Amino acid sequence: MAKAFLGSRTGLYLRRLESVILANVLYALLLLAVAANLASAAYVLLAIRRVDDFQGQNGPFEGFQPPVTILKPVCGLDATLYENLRSFCVQSYPEYQVVFGVRQASDPAVAVIEKLFKDLPGVDAVLVVDETVAGPNLKVSNLGNMYKSAKHSYVVIADSDMRVDEHYVSSVVAPFEDAQVGAVTCLYSGSSVGGLPSLLASMFINEWFLPSVLVSTRLNELRFGLGATIAVRRELLDAIGGFNTLSHFLADDHMLGKLISEHGFRVVLSNYVVKNIVHEQSLGAMLRHELRWARTIRSVAPLGHAFSFFMYGVPLALLGAVMIELTFDWEIFEFAIVALPLLLRVWMHFTVRRKLGLARGDQSLWLLPLRDVLCLLIWGTSFLGRKINWKQMRYTVDPKGLMSVAEVYEP
Repeated sequence: MAKAFLGSRTGLYLRRLESVILANVLYALLLLAVAANLASAAYVLLAIRRVDDFQGQNGPFEGFQPPVTILKPVCGLDATLYENLRSFCVQSYPEYQVVFGVRQASDPAVAVIEKLFKDLPGVDAVLVVDETVAGPNLKVSNLGNMYKSAKHSYVVIADSDMRVDEHYVSSVVAPFEDAQVGAVTCLYSGSSVGGLPSLLASMFINEWFLPSVLVSTRLNELRFGLGATIAVRRELLDAIGGFNTLSHFLADDHMLGKLISEHGFRVVLSNYVVKNIVHEQSLGAMLRHELRWARTIRSVAPLGHAFSFFMYGVPLALLGAVMIELTFDWEIFEFAIVALPLLLRVWMHFTVRRKLGLARGDQSLWLLPLRDVLCLLIWGTSFLGRKINWKQMRYTVDPKGLMSVAEVYEP
């Protein structure tokens, strides 16, 4: 009888202890969820402020205008490729050269470039076809092959899916009037050319990536470049070893800015905003593309990337609401914790569209919760491996950002 009594009392104490431990764990998780939501709200508010303060300049600039070479690496047929490439060939600028480059004569982009030459015979432009490979980053190998044809002391590099107006070169080169400026880079806005995947991708560029760059430049000195545009002094490019030095890195644009900074020169963010023409053929292609971006950022800024989940307030708020339900069952707080990030994202949405001059009335406003959840899922997936898909190749990226070819990839 005594043993049975003691056993029942012990079981009761254990159940009470388990209940106390469970309650404390739930309270701790609730506090973490609330702290994460507050940090997320603070971040988005800062990002909104940075976007609102940004002063874009896409108008004419008539200051420092040295001769410039524009390098345009091309691989395959991007959406509206002709219009994209043409925009770089009709610059309101005294003297500039455009060098296009492909790796193979069979590339379908060759026909587009040849038509461009025919339509604009007065432009100083050349096409380089060269399969020479300096490293696993084939885009950088292409740039190295093209660089041999560059004539001028200032070099501008821009991806083939970018589009600009006639004031682009004058705006981008202007900061070089300061002798301490070694490189200039540009923000870019996403312009969807059709389909839900393209719309989701352009939303990420405009309302998540672009504000994050502005926040980064507020907190730290700019030491990286963006692939939308990087302009550089030729003597500095040669001093760091040229494109061969960059050909083994996944984040070649980031590394170029970093090396320029290490040589004692400033990297400047231009006020000019380039337009990125976004055409994702499927949701899977979009997710693979953004996973490559996420793993690229992870390779160059691992600590910052690890804490970047604060950017994604909606899924964090849903987690917080679940914790409140399990702990207190206070419906008003559950509603408030979810409503706050939604309102902030709507505020960001309209701020970005106003500052970038984007059209209103599309479906993107209603996709904000989905887009935020997708961002968090891609962020989490970025820690589950080091392989990325790029064009028709699959690569492995080591913790230093160095690439190695894993296999041929067929999407």
